[in-house]
Amino acid sequence: MAQIAADRAEVDGRTMRRVATASLTGTTIEFYDFLIYGLAAALVFNAVFFPSMGGPEGTLASIATFGVAFVFRPLGAILFGHYGDRIGRKATLITTLMIMGTSTFAIGLLPSVDSIGKGAVVILVLLRALQGIALGGEWAGAALLTTEYAARGQRGRYSMFPQLGPSLGLILAAAAMLITFRLMEPAAFAAWGWRIPFLASAVLIAVGLWVRLKIAETPSFKKVQSAGTRSALPFVGCIRDQWRQVLLGGGIMAVVFGAFYTGASFMVAHAVGTLGLSMSQALLGVIVAAFAMSVTVIASAWLSDVLGRRVVLLIGAAFGLVAGPLSFAIMEPGSFASFALGNSLMLCVLGLNYGPIAAFLPEMFQAKYRYTGAGLGYNIAGILGGAVPLVIAEDLLARWGTDGIAYFLSALAVLSIGCLLVAKETSRVELDAEPALA
Repeated sequence: MAQIAADRAEVDGRTMRRVATASLTGTTIEFYDFLIYGLAAALVFNAVFFPSMGGPEGTLASIATFGVAFVFRPLGAILFGHYGDRIGRKATLITTLMIMGTSTFAIGLLPSVDSIGKGAVVILVLLRALQGIALGGEWAGAALLTTEYAARGQRGRYSMFPQLGPSLGLILAAAAMLITFRLMEPAAFAAWGWRIPFLASAVLIAVGLWVRLKIAETPSFKKVQSAGTRSALPFVGCIRDQWRQVLLGGGIMAVVFGAFYTGASFMVAHAVGTLGLSMSQALLGVIVAAFAMSVTVIASAWLSDVLGRRVVLLIGAAFGLVAGPLSFAIMEPGSFASFALGNSLMLCVLGLNYGPIAAFLPEMFQAKYRYTGAGLGYNIAGILGGAVPLVIAEDLLARWGTDGIAYFLSALAVLSIGCLLVAKETSRVELDAEPALA
Protein backbone atom coordinates (compact mmCIF):
# COMPACT_ATOMS: atom_id res chain seq x y z
CA MET A 1 0.00 0.00 0.00
CA ALA A 2 2.82 2.39 0.91
CA GLN A 3 4.56 1.71 -2.40
CA ILE A 4 1.45 2.37 -4.52
CA ALA A 5 0.79 5.58 -2.56
CA ALA A 6 4.38 6.64 -3.26
CA ASP A 7 3.99 5.81 -6.95
CA ARG A 8 0.86 7.93 -7.13
CA ALA A 9 2.49 10.81 -5.24
CA GLU A 10 5.34 10.83 -7.76
CA VAL A 11 2.99 11.34 -10.69
CA ASP A 12 3.99 14.75 -11.98
CA GLY A 13 1.88 17.43 -13.58
CA ARG A 14 2.96 16.46 -17.07
CA THR A 15 1.83 12.87 -16.58
CA MET A 16 -1.53 13.96 -15.15
CA ARG A 17 -2.07 16.32 -18.09
CA ARG A 18 -1.30 13.45 -20.49
CA VAL A 19 -3.70 11.13 -18.64
CA ALA A 20 -6.42 13.79 -18.51
CA THR A 21 -5.98 14.52 -22.23
CA ALA A 22 -6.14 10.83 -23.15
CA SER A 23 -9.28 10.35 -21.08
CA LEU A 24 -11.00 13.48 -22.41
CA THR A 25 -10.05 12.84 -26.04
CA GLY A 26 -11.17 9.22 -25.99
CA THR A 27 -14.56 9.78 -24.37
CA THR A 28 -15.25 12.83 -26.55
CA ILE A 29 -14.62 10.81 -29.71
CA GLU A 30 -16.57 7.79 -28.48
CA PHE A 31 -19.55 9.93 -27.53
CA TYR A 32 -19.35 11.83 -30.82
CA ASP A 33 -19.71 8.49 -32.58
CA PHE A 34 -22.46 7.35 -30.22
CA LEU A 35 -24.47 10.60 -30.33
CA ILE A 36 -24.19 11.33 -34.03
CA TYR A 37 -26.47 8.33 -34.38
CA GLY A 38 -29.02 9.83 -31.98
CA LEU A 39 -29.16 13.08 -33.94
CA ALA A 40 -29.46 11.26 -37.27
CA ALA A 41 -32.19 9.05 -35.80
CA ALA A 42 -34.14 12.11 -34.73
CA LEU A 43 -33.67 14.00 -38.01
CA VAL A 44 -33.30 11.71 -41.06
CA PHE A 45 -33.31 7.98 -40.26
CA ASN A 46 -37.11 7.87 -40.44
CA ALA A 47 -36.92 8.61 -44.18
CA VAL A 48 -33.83 6.47 -44.84
CA PHE A 49 -34.69 3.32 -42.87
CA PHE A 50 -38.42 3.59 -42.02
CA PRO A 51 -39.98 5.27 -45.08
CA SER A 52 -43.14 3.13 -45.00
CA MET A 53 -44.10 4.37 -41.53
CA GLY A 54 -43.82 8.06 -42.29
CA GLY A 55 -44.23 11.06 -39.99
CA PRO A 56 -43.90 10.86 -36.21
CA GLU A 57 -44.22 7.07 -36.15
CA GLY A 58 -41.14 6.68 -38.35
CA THR A 59 -39.23 9.16 -36.20
CA LEU A 60 -40.10 7.30 -32.99
CA ALA A 61 -39.13 3.98 -34.61
CA SER A 62 -35.74 5.36 -35.62
CA ILE A 63 -35.19 6.80 -32.12
CA ALA A 64 -36.07 3.37 -30.69
CA THR A 65 -33.10 1.92 -32.62
CA PHE A 66 -30.99 4.49 -30.77
CA GLY A 67 -32.10 2.75 -27.57
CA VAL A 68 -30.87 -0.65 -28.82
CA ALA A 69 -27.33 0.23 -27.82
CA PHE A 70 -28.29 0.57 -24.17
CA VAL A 71 -29.40 -3.05 -24.03
CA PHE A 72 -25.95 -4.16 -25.19
CA ARG A 73 -23.94 -1.78 -23.02
CA PRO A 74 -23.97 -4.08 -19.95
CA LEU A 75 -22.58 -6.84 -22.19
CA GLY A 76 -19.76 -4.49 -23.14
CA ALA A 77 -19.19 -3.72 -19.47
CA ILE A 78 -18.87 -7.44 -18.68
CA LEU A 79 -16.70 -8.27 -21.69
CA PHE A 80 -14.30 -5.35 -21.50
CA GLY A 81 -14.48 -5.23 -17.73
CA HIS A 82 -13.06 -8.77 -17.75
CA TYR A 83 -10.11 -7.76 -19.91
CA GLY A 84 -9.70 -4.38 -18.22
CA ASP A 85 -9.36 -6.12 -14.86
CA ARG A 86 -7.23 -8.94 -16.29
CA ILE A 87 -4.84 -7.40 -18.85
CA GLY A 88 -5.11 -3.69 -18.09
CA ARG A 89 -6.96 -0.45 -18.74
CA LYS A 90 -4.88 0.79 -21.67
CA ALA A 91 -5.23 -2.14 -24.09
CA THR A 92 -8.95 -2.38 -23.40
CA LEU A 93 -9.55 1.31 -24.08
CA ILE A 94 -7.74 1.07 -27.41
CA THR A 95 -9.97 -1.85 -28.40
CA THR A 96 -13.23 -0.08 -27.49
CA LEU A 97 -12.18 2.96 -29.50
CA MET A 98 -11.50 0.81 -32.57
CA ILE A 99 -14.84 -1.02 -32.37
CA MET A 100 -16.78 2.21 -31.95
CA GLY A 101 -14.98 3.91 -34.83
CA THR A 102 -15.42 0.99 -37.21
CA SER A 103 -19.13 0.69 -36.44
CA THR A 104 -19.74 4.41 -36.92
CA PHE A 105 -17.87 4.49 -40.22
CA ALA A 106 -19.87 1.47 -41.43
CA ILE A 107 -23.17 3.20 -40.64
CA GLY A 108 -22.04 6.03 -42.90
CA LEU A 109 -21.71 3.51 -45.76
CA LEU A 110 -24.94 1.60 -45.08
CA PRO A 111 -27.41 1.53 -48.02
CA SER A 112 -30.99 2.67 -47.41
CA VAL A 113 -34.10 0.47 -47.21
CA ASP A 114 -35.01 1.57 -50.72
CA SER A 115 -31.72 0.07 -51.96
CA ILE A 116 -31.46 -3.27 -50.15
CA GLY A 117 -34.77 -3.69 -48.35
CA LYS A 118 -35.30 -4.53 -44.68
CA GLY A 119 -31.80 -5.95 -44.47
CA ALA A 120 -30.65 -2.34 -44.06
CA VAL A 121 -32.56 -2.07 -40.78
CA VAL A 122 -31.10 -5.38 -39.55
CA ILE A 123 -27.54 -4.24 -40.30
CA LEU A 124 -28.25 -0.85 -38.73
CA VAL A 125 -29.41 -2.48 -35.49
CA LEU A 126 -26.37 -4.81 -35.46
CA LEU A 127 -23.98 -1.87 -35.91
CA ARG A 128 -25.83 0.03 -33.20
CA ALA A 129 -25.42 -2.98 -30.91
CA LEU A 130 -21.66 -2.93 -31.56
CA GLN A 131 -21.61 0.75 -30.65
CA GLY A 132 -23.37 -0.11 -27.41
CA ILE A 133 -20.88 -2.88 -26.60
CA ALA A 134 -17.95 -0.54 -27.28
CA LEU A 135 -19.31 2.32 -25.17
CA GLY A 136 -20.25 -0.15 -22.46
CA GLY A 137 -16.55 -0.94 -22.09
CA GLU A 138 -15.28 2.59 -22.70
CA TRP A 139 -16.61 4.69 -19.86
CA ALA A 140 -15.31 2.68 -16.89
CA GLY A 141 -11.82 2.47 -18.37
CA ALA A 142 -11.70 6.20 -19.08
CA ALA A 143 -12.94 6.97 -15.56
CA LEU A 144 -10.35 4.64 -14.02
CA LEU A 145 -7.60 6.21 -16.08
CA THR A 146 -7.93 9.53 -14.24
CA THR A 147 -9.25 8.29 -10.88
CA GLU A 148 -6.51 5.70 -10.37
CA TYR A 149 -3.77 8.20 -11.18
CA ALA A 150 -5.08 11.13 -9.10
CA ALA A 151 -4.19 11.68 -5.45
CA ARG A 152 -6.85 11.51 -2.74
CA GLY A 153 -8.60 14.86 -2.50
CA GLN A 154 -8.07 15.50 -6.23
CA ARG A 155 -9.94 12.58 -7.77
CA GLY A 156 -13.11 14.59 -8.39
CA ARG A 157 -11.42 17.40 -10.28
CA TYR A 158 -9.39 15.04 -12.46
CA SER A 159 -12.26 12.67 -13.10
CA MET A 160 -14.21 15.53 -14.65
CA PHE A 161 -12.17 15.04 -17.84
CA PRO A 162 -13.86 11.83 -19.02
CA GLN A 163 -17.16 13.37 -17.88
CA LEU A 164 -16.75 16.25 -20.31
CA GLY A 165 -16.67 13.73 -23.16
CA PRO A 166 -20.46 13.46 -23.59
CA SER A 167 -21.06 17.21 -23.72
CA LEU A 168 -18.09 17.88 -26.01
CA GLY A 169 -19.02 14.87 -28.14
CA LEU A 170 -22.57 16.21 -28.39
CA ILE A 171 -21.27 19.64 -29.39
CA LEU A 172 -19.09 18.10 -32.11
CA ALA A 173 -21.88 15.82 -33.33
CA ALA A 174 -24.47 18.60 -33.48
CA ALA A 175 -21.99 21.00 -35.11
CA ALA A 176 -21.05 18.40 -37.73
CA MET A 177 -24.70 17.80 -38.55
CA LEU A 178 -25.46 21.54 -38.59
CA ILE A 179 -22.54 22.46 -40.85
CA THR A 180 -23.31 19.61 -43.24
CA PHE A 181 -26.99 20.57 -43.36
CA ARG A 182 -26.23 24.24 -43.99
CA LEU A 183 -23.79 23.51 -46.82
CA MET A 184 -26.26 21.60 -49.00
CA GLU A 185 -29.87 21.45 -50.04
CA PRO A 186 -32.24 19.66 -47.61
CA ALA A 187 -32.97 16.94 -50.17
CA ALA A 188 -29.27 16.24 -50.65
CA PHE A 189 -28.70 16.15 -46.90
CA ALA A 190 -31.51 13.61 -46.46
CA ALA A 191 -30.29 11.52 -49.41
CA TRP A 192 -26.57 11.32 -48.61
CA GLY A 193 -25.26 14.35 -46.74
CA TRP A 194 -26.06 12.89 -43.31
CA ARG A 195 -23.38 10.27 -44.00
CA ILE A 196 -20.52 12.77 -43.93
CA PRO A 197 -20.37 13.21 -40.12
CA PHE A 198 -20.30 9.41 -39.73
CA LEU A 199 -17.47 8.99 -42.22
CA ALA A 200 -15.54 11.91 -40.71
CA SER A 201 -15.23 9.98 -37.47
CA ALA A 202 -12.33 8.05 -39.01
CA VAL A 203 -10.12 11.12 -38.53
CA LEU A 204 -11.17 11.50 -34.90
CA ILE A 205 -10.50 7.83 -34.17
CA ALA A 206 -6.95 8.16 -35.53
CA VAL A 207 -6.35 11.10 -33.18
CA GLY A 208 -7.78 9.19 -30.23
CA LEU A 209 -5.59 6.15 -30.87
CA TRP A 210 -2.47 8.28 -31.11
CA VAL A 211 -3.21 9.91 -27.75
CA ARG A 212 -4.07 6.68 -25.94
CA LEU A 213 -1.03 4.80 -27.18
CA LYS A 214 1.18 7.33 -25.36
CA ILE A 215 -0.12 6.61 -21.85
CA ALA A 216 1.01 3.98 -19.33
CA GLU A 217 -0.97 1.67 -17.07
CA THR A 218 -2.54 3.07 -13.90
CA PRO A 219 -0.89 2.70 -10.45
CA SER A 220 -3.83 0.69 -9.10
CA PHE A 221 -3.69 -1.91 -11.85
CA LYS A 222 0.10 -2.18 -11.51
CA LYS A 223 -0.43 -2.96 -7.83
CA VAL A 224 -2.97 -5.69 -8.55
CA GLN A 225 -0.72 -7.09 -11.27
CA SER A 226 2.43 -7.14 -9.16
CA ALA A 227 0.65 -8.60 -6.13
CA GLY A 228 -0.86 -11.40 -8.21
CA THR A 229 -4.37 -10.61 -6.94
CA ARG A 230 -6.11 -10.30 -10.30
CA SER A 231 -9.42 -12.13 -10.35
CA ALA A 232 -9.73 -15.02 -12.79
CA LEU A 233 -13.37 -14.10 -13.43
CA PRO A 234 -13.91 -10.45 -12.42
CA PHE A 235 -17.62 -10.50 -13.29
CA VAL A 236 -18.30 -13.51 -11.05
CA GLY A 237 -16.24 -12.07 -8.22
CA CYS A 238 -17.82 -8.66 -8.52
CA ILE A 239 -21.37 -10.05 -8.44
CA ARG A 240 -20.49 -12.31 -5.53
CA ASP A 241 -18.71 -9.70 -3.39
CA GLN A 242 -20.04 -6.31 -4.49
CA TRP A 243 -23.44 -6.81 -6.08
CA ARG A 244 -24.92 -4.13 -3.79
CA GLN A 245 -22.57 -1.50 -5.20
CA VAL A 246 -23.44 -2.53 -8.76
CA LEU A 247 -27.18 -2.07 -8.10
CA LEU A 248 -26.69 1.14 -6.16
CA GLY A 249 -24.49 2.54 -8.94
CA GLY A 250 -27.16 1.73 -11.53
CA GLY A 251 -29.88 3.40 -9.47
CA ILE A 252 -27.79 6.49 -8.74
CA MET A 253 -27.03 6.97 -12.43
CA ALA A 254 -30.60 6.42 -13.69
CA VAL A 255 -31.55 10.11 -13.64
CA VAL A 256 -28.33 10.97 -15.49
CA PHE A 257 -29.14 8.78 -18.47
CA GLY A 258 -32.78 9.79 -18.51
CA ALA A 259 -31.92 13.48 -18.70
CA PHE A 260 -29.08 13.13 -21.18
CA TYR A 261 -30.68 11.00 -23.84
CA THR A 262 -33.99 12.81 -23.56
CA GLY A 263 -32.14 16.09 -24.09
CA ALA A 264 -29.77 14.79 -26.75
CA SER A 265 -32.18 12.80 -28.93
CA PHE A 266 -35.87 13.03 -28.05
CA MET A 267 -35.82 16.82 -27.59
CA VAL A 268 -34.37 17.26 -31.08
CA ALA A 269 -37.26 15.36 -32.65
CA HIS A 270 -39.70 17.25 -30.38
CA ALA A 271 -38.25 20.60 -31.46
CA VAL A 272 -38.63 19.87 -35.17
CA GLY A 273 -41.77 17.74 -35.17
CA THR A 274 -43.85 19.44 -32.46
CA LEU A 275 -42.44 22.90 -31.72
CA GLY A 276 -41.98 23.67 -35.41
CA LEU A 277 -38.34 24.71 -35.25
CA SER A 278 -36.05 24.24 -38.21
CA MET A 279 -33.39 21.56 -38.19
CA SER A 280 -30.71 24.24 -37.87
CA GLN A 281 -32.42 25.81 -34.86
CA ALA A 282 -32.81 22.44 -33.14
CA LEU A 283 -29.14 21.55 -33.63
CA LEU A 284 -27.96 24.99 -32.51
CA GLY A 285 -30.16 24.70 -29.42
CA VAL A 286 -28.51 21.37 -28.58
CA ILE A 287 -25.06 22.95 -28.90
CA VAL A 288 -26.05 25.74 -26.48
CA ALA A 289 -27.41 23.18 -23.98
CA ALA A 290 -24.27 21.03 -24.25
CA PHE A 291 -22.07 24.03 -23.42
CA ALA A 292 -24.23 24.66 -20.35
CA MET A 293 -23.85 21.02 -19.37
CA SER A 294 -20.05 21.31 -19.59
CA VAL A 295 -20.06 24.15 -17.07
CA THR A 296 -22.06 22.19 -14.51
CA VAL A 297 -19.93 19.06 -15.02
CA ILE A 298 -16.80 21.04 -14.16
CA ALA A 299 -18.40 22.78 -11.17
CA SER A 300 -19.92 19.63 -9.65
CA ALA A 301 -16.74 17.57 -10.11
CA TRP A 302 -14.68 20.18 -8.26
CA LEU A 303 -17.29 20.61 -5.54
CA SER A 304 -17.39 16.86 -4.94
CA ASP A 305 -13.80 17.04 -3.63
CA VAL A 306 -14.86 19.77 -1.18
CA LEU A 307 -18.39 18.82 -0.12
CA GLY A 308 -18.31 15.08 -0.83
CA ARG A 309 -19.74 13.06 -3.71
CA ARG A 310 -23.10 12.20 -2.10
CA VAL A 311 -24.00 15.79 -1.19
CA VAL A 312 -23.40 17.06 -4.72
CA LEU A 313 -25.21 14.08 -6.27
CA LEU A 314 -28.19 14.52 -3.93
CA ILE A 315 -28.48 18.19 -4.94
CA GLY A 316 -28.38 17.21 -8.62
CA ALA A 317 -30.94 14.42 -8.21
CA ALA A 318 -33.25 16.76 -6.25
CA PHE A 319 -33.18 19.20 -9.18
CA GLY A 320 -33.91 16.22 -11.39
CA LEU A 321 -37.31 15.87 -9.69
CA VAL A 322 -38.55 19.05 -11.40
CA ALA A 323 -36.25 19.22 -14.44
CA GLY A 324 -38.51 17.31 -16.82
CA PRO A 325 -41.81 19.17 -16.20
CA LEU A 326 -40.03 22.53 -15.98
CA SER A 327 -38.02 21.99 -19.17
CA PHE A 328 -41.09 21.11 -21.25
CA ALA A 329 -43.00 24.06 -19.76
CA ILE A 330 -40.20 26.45 -20.71
CA MET A 331 -40.16 25.08 -24.27
CA GLU A 332 -43.91 25.51 -24.71
CA PRO A 333 -43.76 28.86 -26.57
CA GLY A 334 -41.96 27.02 -29.37
CA SER A 335 -39.27 29.62 -30.03
CA PHE A 336 -35.58 28.94 -30.48
CA ALA A 337 -34.79 30.77 -27.23
CA SER A 338 -37.32 28.78 -25.21
CA PHE A 339 -36.09 25.49 -26.66
CA ALA A 340 -32.43 26.33 -25.96
CA LEU A 341 -33.27 27.44 -22.41
CA GLY A 342 -35.45 24.42 -21.62
CA ASN A 343 -32.96 21.93 -22.98
CA SER A 344 -30.12 23.75 -21.20
CA LEU A 345 -31.97 23.27 -17.92
CA MET A 346 -32.33 19.56 -18.65
CA LEU A 347 -28.64 19.12 -19.42
CA CYS A 348 -27.49 21.38 -16.56
CA VAL A 349 -29.32 19.15 -14.10
CA LEU A 350 -27.61 16.24 -15.77
CA GLY A 351 -24.21 17.93 -15.40
CA LEU A 352 -24.71 18.31 -11.65
CA ASN A 353 -25.20 14.56 -11.37
CA TYR A 354 -22.63 13.56 -13.96
CA GLY A 355 -19.55 15.47 -12.79
CA PRO A 356 -18.74 13.43 -9.63
CA ILE A 357 -19.70 10.00 -11.00
CA ALA A 358 -16.35 9.14 -12.62
CA ALA A 359 -14.78 9.32 -9.16
CA PHE A 360 -17.73 8.03 -7.14
CA LEU A 361 -18.39 4.75 -8.95
CA PRO A 362 -14.73 3.59 -9.13
CA GLU A 363 -14.28 4.48 -5.45
CA MET A 364 -17.05 2.02 -4.57
CA PHE A 365 -15.17 -1.04 -5.88
CA GLN A 366 -12.09 -3.07 -5.05
CA ALA A 367 -9.26 -2.60 -7.54
CA LYS A 368 -9.46 -6.18 -8.84
CA TYR A 369 -13.16 -5.70 -9.76
CA ARG A 370 -13.14 -1.97 -10.42
CA TYR A 371 -13.36 -1.90 -14.22
CA THR A 372 -16.14 -4.51 -14.21
CA GLY A 373 -18.08 -3.07 -11.27
CA ALA A 374 -18.01 0.57 -12.32
CA GLY A 375 -18.91 -0.37 -15.89
CA LEU A 376 -21.80 -2.60 -14.83
CA GLY A 377 -23.34 0.01 -12.55
CA TYR A 378 -22.98 2.69 -15.19
CA ASN A 379 -24.50 0.63 -17.97
CA ILE A 380 -27.35 -0.85 -15.96
CA ALA A 381 -28.35 2.77 -15.49
CA GLY A 382 -28.17 3.09 -19.28
CA ILE A 383 -31.00 0.59 -19.60
CA LEU A 384 -33.12 2.22 -16.89
CA GLY A 385 -32.60 5.81 -17.98
CA GLY A 386 -31.57 5.48 -21.62
CA ALA A 387 -33.24 2.52 -23.31
CA VAL A 388 -36.52 2.37 -21.39
CA PRO A 389 -37.68 5.99 -21.90
CA LEU A 390 -36.74 5.95 -25.58
CA VAL A 391 -38.57 2.67 -26.20
CA ILE A 392 -41.73 3.63 -24.28
CA ALA A 393 -41.74 7.26 -25.43
CA GLU A 394 -44.46 6.60 -28.02
CA ASP A 395 -46.85 5.13 -25.44
CA LEU A 396 -46.09 7.85 -22.91
CA LEU A 397 -46.76 10.54 -25.50
CA ALA A 398 -49.98 8.87 -26.67
CA ARG A 399 -51.41 8.63 -23.14
CA TRP A 400 -50.13 11.73 -21.37
CA GLY A 401 -48.34 13.87 -23.96
CA THR A 402 -45.01 15.38 -22.96
CA ASP A 403 -46.06 15.12 -19.29
CA GLY A 404 -45.49 11.37 -19.61
CA ILE A 405 -41.84 11.90 -20.59
CA ALA A 406 -41.36 14.64 -17.99
CA TYR A 407 -42.69 12.71 -15.02
CA PHE A 408 -40.89 9.53 -16.01
CA LEU A 409 -37.70 11.54 -15.52
CA SER A 410 -38.99 12.60 -12.10
CA ALA A 411 -39.51 8.93 -11.22
CA LEU A 412 -35.91 8.18 -12.20
CA ALA A 413 -34.80 11.02 -9.91
CA VAL A 414 -36.69 9.42 -7.01
CA LEU A 415 -34.86 6.15 -7.67
CA SER A 416 -31.50 7.95 -7.73
CA ILE A 417 -32.21 9.79 -4.48
CA GLY A 418 -33.21 6.57 -2.74
CA CYS A 419 -29.98 4.83 -3.80
CA LEU A 420 -27.85 7.81 -2.75
CA LEU A 421 -29.38 7.78 0.72
CA VAL A 422 -28.28 4.15 1.09
CA ALA A 423 -24.81 4.54 -0.47
CA LYS A 424 -21.71 5.53 1.52
CA GLU A 425 -19.55 8.61 1.00
CA THR A 426 -16.33 7.68 -0.82
CA SER A 427 -14.36 10.87 -1.45
CA ARG A 428 -12.01 10.37 1.52
CA VAL A 429 -11.36 6.64 1.15
CA GLU A 430 -7.96 5.24 0.22
CA LEU A 431 -8.50 4.04 -3.34
CA ASP A 432 -6.44 0.87 -3.02
CA ALA A 433 -7.83 -0.18 0.33
CA GLU A 434 -10.61 -2.78 0.51
CA PRO A 435 -13.82 -0.70 0.61
CA ALA A 436 -16.55 -1.33 3.13
CA LEU A 437 -19.45 -3.10 1.46
CA ALA A 438 -22.64 -1.04 1.34
